Amino acid sequence: MAISALELRHIIESGLLPLRCTCSVSGNGELSIEVVDPETGSNVAMDGIPTSRLGTSRAISDLIAELRAQVRAPVTRRNQRQAPR
Repeated sequence: MAISALELRHIIESGLLPLRCTCSVSGNGELSIEVVDPETGSNVAMDGIPTSRLGTSRAISDLIAELRAQVRAPVTRRNQRQAPR
């Protein structure tokens, strides 16, 4: 059973607290996420994440962990991770 876009947004946004997170799902099923650390102002944005990739709790947990690591990474390291692949 697939998780709804609304539930997925809620899980991700709640999982990133106390960081400020905004998620949106496009019509083609891709997720865009912006995470901001209110204490430091550090931010990370990810676009084009297929929601089909997030069908398990493990996949969602891994995404949350990746976002947390990126927002806490030094700016130079974070920029290298976001370079086009």
